[in-house]
Amino acid sequence: MSRITARRRVTRIAAGRSVTRRADFLAVEEPLEIRVGGKSLAVTMRTPGHDVELAAGFLVSEGVIHSPEDFTTARYCAGATADDGNTYNVLDVTLAPGVAPPDPSIERNFYTTSSCGLCGKASIDAVRTQSRYRVDADPLSIDTSLLIGFPDALRAEQAAFDRTGGLHAAGLFDGETGELLVLREDVGRHNAVDKVVGWALMNGRFPARSCVLMVSGRASFELTQKALMAGIPMLSAVSAPSSLAADLADEAGLTLVGFLRGETMVVYSRPDRITDSGSDEEPSLAREEPSPRLTEKAVVQ
Repeated sequence: MSRITARRRVTRIAAGRSVTRRADFLAVEEPLEIRVGGKSLAVTMRTPGHDVELAAGFLVSEGVIHSPEDFTTARYCAGATADDGNTYNVLDVTLAPGVAPPDPSIERNFYTTSSCGLCGKASIDAVRTQSRYRVDADPLSIDTSLLIGFPDALRAEQAAFDRTGGLHAAGLFDGETGELLVLREDVGRHNAVDKVVGWALMNGRFPARSCVLMVSGRASFELTQKALMAGIPMLSAVSAPSSLAADLADEAGLTLVGFLRGETMVVYSRPDRITDSGSDEEPSLAREEPSPRLTEKAVVQ
């Protein structure tokens, strides 16, 4: 199987002090072609590893499959060219009998980069995908004392990031116990989330009721949509959401949390799911406070 990290000789320069040569580690980025029934659907630039989860999560996000029963087998096959010796960069998925193949409207015209999972959509109308699972009635209720621990728990398990400093992370937490159910890393934030969704599909946690999806960077429209497609009622991020992500979360009844750092957070939709057992103060909407982006430097990954 392909490597997650690659070793490379680099030159380290400290201005006015020294120049040294040493070994360093880089996050591996390679293409993965996802085929369904032998037909190419998309090529995404990803960090190798957990590719079956990635393909399964991608198909969930695109509305192709909705349950574990829809996904029967996935196998690696020969590369796109005869002289391509890597047999781990093409994955062919077989859907269950009766499951409709992907609609041509979701096919990527070229490929998706590690930074953009929506690039290449056949049309703007194809961007918004309807979820089979509603999250607005999900009974999730989580105390701030539990929620504020998620970023550190996520960071503590990022082994590949420790070596490279170049990977996004996504984790699925049990909203009742705070247990980290799964963590995945990837050069693409959307790939990391797809791997988490694929894991949930293949491990009896689908739809992911009363769970929290925690991401290491910002919360985009696409990540919000992926959470909805998996039936996840809360998305939390250490950085900012986009306006479209907040609009979608509000429309669907998903709790969207941004700037989750230390003991503070900003809640953009459905704040009723977050409680604070350690506070004696009554909630108040009368006091206006400065936006976090005006009082601290945002770390946008």
